[in-house]
Amino acid sequence: MFLPTTKEEMEKLGWEQLDVILISGDAYVDSPFIGVAVVGRILEDLGYKVGIIGQPNLENGDITRLGEPKLYWGVSGGSIDSMVSNYTATKKFRNSDDYTPGGKNNKRPDRATLVYTNLIRRHFKNTVPIVLGGIEASLRRVTHYDYWTNKLKKPILFDAKADYMIYGMGEIAIREFTNALAKGEDPRKVRGVCYISKEPREEYIQLPSHDDCLKDKNKYIDLFDHFYQNNDPINANGLCQKVDTRFLIQNPPCDYLDEKEMDYIADFKYTRDLHPYHKPEGKVKCLETVKFSIQTHHGCWGECNFCAIGVHQGRTIRTRSEANILKEAKEFTTYKDFKGIISDVGGPTANMYGYECGKKLKKGTCDDIRCVDFDRLCKVMKVDHSRHLKLLQNIRKVPGIKKAFVASGLRYDFISADKKHGYEYLKELVNHHISGQMKVAPEHTSDRVLKLMGKPGKQPLIEFKKMYDRLNKEAGKEQFLTYYLIAAHPGCEEKDMHELKHFTKHELKMNPEQAQVFTPTPGTYSSVMYYTELDPVTREKIFVEKDTKRKEKQKDIVIDKSYYQRRKSGGASFQS
Repeated sequence: MFLPTTKEEMEKLGWEQLDVILISGDAYVDSPFIGVAVVGRILEDLGYKVGIIGQPNLENGDITRLGEPKLYWGVSGGSIDSMVSNYTATKKFRNSDDYTPGGKNNKRPDRATLVYTNLIRRHFKNTVPIVLGGIEASLRRVTHYDYWTNKLKKPILFDAKADYMIYGMGEIAIREFTNALAKGEDPRKVRGVCYISKEPREEYIQLPSHDDCLKDKNKYIDLFDHFYQNNDPINANGLCQKVDTRFLIQNPPCDYLDEKEMDYIADFKYTRDLHPYHKPEGKVKCLETVKFSIQTHHGCWGECNFCAIGVHQGRTIRTRSEANILKEAKEFTTYKDFKGIISDVGGPTANMYGYECGKKLKKGTCDDIRCVDFDRLCKVMKVDHSRHLKLLQNIRKVPGIKKAFVASGLRYDFISADKKHGYEYLKELVNHHISGQMKVAPEHTSDRVLKLMGKPGKQPLIEFKKMYDRLNKEAGKEQFLTYYLIAAHPGCEEKDMHELKHFTKHELKMNPEQAQVFTPTPGTYSSVMYYTELDPVTREKIFVEKDTKRKEKQKDIVIDKSYYQRRKSGGASFQS
């Protein structure tokens, strides 16, 4: 049963007023992969009356269709940052949206979080608090570089004129925050909450002010260092930043879910479907991927500099139990439209399931060393694929499961580094869990660029490809590797793309048919590099390509242009 999205549904439940109304830039899809749906189920489980409005119409007062909530409005831009969803890396408008019924990109406004907040205040004067959440707000909680205006912007709470923000995954914060409001207590004491104050919090780390960041790029790097390093619930401090005459207060992050809590939330009765309210407008493409997929864990400690997962989800892995995951796989077989295929068994990085650094679990993430860097994997981090291997083998034994794919990204360097289980794990994947191709993400091959990206060097990729090719030959299969490649990352010049092209042709024995131009998104070190044109570690000047045509030229150097001609002429799919 869905949470209500119309007054008629509220009346059937006998509800006159909701406690919380959640607004999202996505259509209402009730899935454990959709943040707003998860928040709604958490609050429902606590006994609160919750409704969801997905992609409200901006012109006809649609935002009022559930009335005004008793406790607060929860506003999210959706599962994807609205600016990333709406524009390509070269700022061209995207025509499609996988979270919009019918697939046409005509429902998600630019800067959706700001638009929805203003929409609420237009129709409800002196309303209950407005609380921001989701990745769009979470990554903009302090001064941040905005690629689309090419300038530093204030923390989003100041531009949105909202009251609070719950940042990160926030499962525990949302419970404590809602309970505090319901009891008439001060929610500003809750971990994982941001708010605006007239006075600073002296006991918190004092970030460079917004004005300081505008005047000095080194100050902005200082700010981001503190922002990045204070994301772990075990060792993080609170943050305080002066913005004009007021202060952004970021409380330390809320605790992570443990395995029991992960299982509990996964057990909520999601319908795994699009709400009937939206169905007349068409299907949502995202359901093809997430409906029969299994999320095994949260977090990623890969720390690629262009990725914001570590800031939003955290750098510590939180896993579900094998028994709970197998239970979910068995439940899939009860759905009439389940064809025996599990689309994905994974997480942000699939092969991080089931192991973590013991030191990190006790003391929190390190500030002075990364778990993985260009030329080494931390010795304390013991890579171990045995638990994921066993899980995959057991899923294959579930009656009614024909195939369980691992479609999430994989760190090939971890497989090579796992001398005990890596070969057996990859053999399991090759024989049973991929369909013609496996996705890996070297992103580049220039050592200088890879270091700036926070990616491993070329050698692990060469070793992995040899292992992969050997296993496919032994299995009598012809399966390819799909390589994600990035052009125009800070530090990357045209000569680096020529080097990449040479490597893919002579070492990987393939001609890349796809590559993406780097997009500077908030919450990443790569975006800091793009704005400052400085290496954030050494503070030395680096080259940054900012001309759109030259960015496209970098991409064109490495890709097989005939691929696009074949696609345009209606040819079949090709290896990339």
